[in-house]
Amino acid sequence: MLKQLFEDLPKTKTLLFLSVLIIAVTIAYSNHFNNSFHFDDSHTIENNLFIQDIKNIPLFFKDGTTFSSLPQNQSYRPVVSASLALDYWMGKGYNLFYFHLSSFLLYLLQGILMFFLIFKLFNVSYKNSWNFYIAAIATSWYMLHPANAETINYIIARSDLQSTFFVVLALMMYIFSPFCKKTFIYLIPLAIGVLAKPSTVMFAPILFFYILLFEEKSSLYGNLNKEYINKWWKALKVALPAFIFCAIMYKWVDHFTPKTWQSGGASTYTFLITQPFVIVHYFTTFFFPFDLSADTDWQALQSIWNIKFFLGCAFIGSLIFTALLVSKDARLRPISFGIIWFFLALVPSSSVIPFAEVLNDHRIFFPYIGLVISICWSIGLILLKYEKTFSFPDKVYSKLIVVFVLVILSGYAYGVRERNKVWNTEETLWKDVTIKSPKNARGLMNYGLSQMAKGNYPEAEKYFLQALSMWSNYSFLYVNMGVLKEATGDAVSSENYFKSGIQCGANYPDTWYFYGRFLANQRRYPEAIANLTKAIELSSAHIGARSMLMKVYNNTGDWHRLHELAQNTLQIIPNNQEAINYLSASENKNVKPLINETDVKNSPTPEKYLDLSLQYYQTGKYAECIKACEEAIKLKPAFADAYSNIAASYTQLKQWDKAIEAANKALQINPNHKLAAGNLNWAKSEKAKEHK
Repeated sequence: MLKQLFEDLPKTKTLLFLSVLIIAVTIAYSNHFNNSFHFDDSHTIENNLFIQDIKNIPLFFKDGTTFSSLPQNQSYRPVVSASLALDYWMGKGYNLFYFHLSSFLLYLLQGILMFFLIFKLFNVSYKNSWNFYIAAIATSWYMLHPANAETINYIIARSDLQSTFFVVLALMMYIFSPFCKKTFIYLIPLAIGVLAKPSTVMFAPILFFYILLFEEKSSLYGNLNKEYINKWWKALKVALPAFIFCAIMYKWVDHFTPKTWQSGGASTYTFLITQPFVIVHYFTTFFFPFDLSADTDWQALQSIWNIKFFLGCAFIGSLIFTALLVSKDARLRPISFGIIWFFLALVPSSSVIPFAEVLNDHRIFFPYIGLVISICWSIGLILLKYEKTFSFPDKVYSKLIVVFVLVILSGYAYGVRERNKVWNTEETLWKDVTIKSPKNARGLMNYGLSQMAKGNYPEAEKYFLQALSMWSNYSFLYVNMGVLKEATGDAVSSENYFKSGIQCGANYPDTWYFYGRFLANQRRYPEAIANLTKAIELSSAHIGARSMLMKVYNNTGDWHRLHELAQNTLQIIPNNQEAINYLSASENKNVKPLINETDVKNSPTPEKYLDLSLQYYQTGKYAECIKACEEAIKLKPAFADAYSNIAASYTQLKQWDKAIEAANKALQINPNHKLAAGNLNWAKSEKAKEHK
C-alpha cells in the first residue's frame, strides 16, 4: 500500500510538504492544548465516573449508559469513551493536555491521508504537473480552516473527528490496496468509525459514487441505454458489501443505544425545512469564516413560506445540477464527487433527525472534505485553463499564485489561533457567544456561570434573568439561579429556584443533585439523601451525587448505606480514593476518612480542597490548610468558606492582620457567614490582647 501511495508522486517533495503541513498546523493549534472542557464535556467527561478507569473499556462496548451522566445524552459511542478513558489514564486525571493531544495527533494523521486521497482523485481525472500543488493547497485549506477549530477544541466532538478519520482511512485502503479491497479489510475501519459516531455509515454511498465516477467512468445521468445501466449496476455490486456492513453496524448501534437518548429537537418538520438555508450558511462559511459562534441563536423556520427556505432549496438544486452536469466530463468529476460527498456527509445532521440546535460548526467537519475537493479542483482547472492567456511569464504567474495562496492560508491560520483563544475558558467562549448570538439563552446563562465562578454575582444574576426571560422552562437556568442565591446567603430564594428546576427537568439528574447538595449544606440530611439518591437512580455515573451522598452518610453515621455506596462506586472505579476512604470509615465506624491529597489534585474541586483544608486544620497543619484553601479559591474565587478557613489558620499562626483580611473577604462575599464573622472577632480579639 505504501508503494501505491507514492505512485505518480515525487517522494522527496511529498515528504517535504507533509513536514511543512504538520509544522504549520501545529503552530496554528499550539495555543489550544490547555483549553478548558466545554458544553457536553461536563457530563461525558468531567462528571462521568466510568472514564476514570481504563478497566471499564470493555463495559463501554456493552452498555451505552456509560457514555454520559445525563440519560438524555447516553448514546452508544464506545470508541469515544474508550479514548477518553485512555486520556484520563495517561494524564493521571483530568489533564487537559492529554485530552487535546490525542485528538490533535489523529487530526494530523487525517490530514496526511487526505493529501494522498485528494491527489489520487485529481490525477486519475486529469494528470498534469499542477495536481501536486492543487492537492497540497486543498489539504492545507482544510487543515487550517477556522471552522474546524471547534471540532479540535471541543473534546467530546472528537466523535466527528474519529468517524471522519475512519471514513478517509477506509476509502484509502479500498483505493490504494488491492488486497484490502479483495478481502474487504477496508470494512474494519468502518466498524471502528461507526462505534465512534453513526454518521460513518455514509461511507457506503460515498464509495458507490467513487466507483461509479472513477472506476466505471460513468456520468451521473445520461441515456438509459444498456451500457449506462450496466455501469451503475457494477458500481452497486462492488459497493454492496459496504452498504450491507454499514446497515448491520447501524442496527448494532441502535440496539445498544439507551432508550433514554433524545435528539433534543422538538419537530422533525421545522428542523428539516430549516436545513436548506443552514446548508447555504455552511457553504458561505467555507469561504468567509468570520462570524463563527460556538452556540448560534438561529431558530427553526416554522413554515416553508419563508424566503430562506426557497433560497436554500434553489442553492441546493443548483449544486446538484452542477454535480450532474460536470460528471459528463472525466476531467471535472472530482468537482461532482466533492459536491456529492458534501451532501451525503450532511445527511445525518441536516435531515430528519431534529437536533436541539439547527446548526453547529462541528457538523461540517466531515462534509468540508468534499467541499474542499470540489472547490480546489474547480479553481485549479480555471487557473490551468487561463495560464496562457495572461501576459506573465510562467514563473511569475506561478509566484503570484503562491503568494496569494500563502496570504490566504496565513489568514486562515490566524483565524484558527483566534478561535483557539475563544475556546480557552468558559468565560472567553461564552462571552464570544453573547456577542455573536445575543438571542441565545443558553449562551447568556453560561456566560453568567463564568461570572458566578468569579464571584461577580450581580453580573451573573443579570445574565441569568435575561436568559430566563427568553427560556422560562429551562431547568438548568433555575438550578443555576439556586446555586447563585445559595452563594449569596439567600436560602429561601435558593430553595424555590431548585424546586422550579426539578419541576421543569425532573428527568435530569443535575436538578436533583444540586438541590440535594443544597439540602446537605443546610444539614437537612433526610431530604438531601432522597434527592441525591434520585440523581444516582437517573445516572449511576454521576460523580457529584455519589460523592455528596457518601459525605452525607458519613456525617449521619449511616455506616451500612455508606459501605454499600462506597463498594458500588469502587465496582465502577476500583481505585477511586474517595470511595476507598469512605469504605474504610464505614468499616471502622465514627472514624472520619482521611482525604487523599493525590486524589484531590487528580480530580480537583473547590469542595475537595476545602475538605482537605479542614483536615489540615484539625491536625494542626495551618500552613497546609491555607495552601489548600488558596487552591480552592483558584477554582472558585468567590468561596467564602475557604476565606473563613484561611482566617482561622492565620489566627492560629498569630498573623492577625492576614486573618482579619481573609475574614473580611469572606464577609464581602457572604455578609451572613457566621463562621467568618466569628473568625474575624477572634482575630481582632487576639490582636488586641497582643497589644495590651
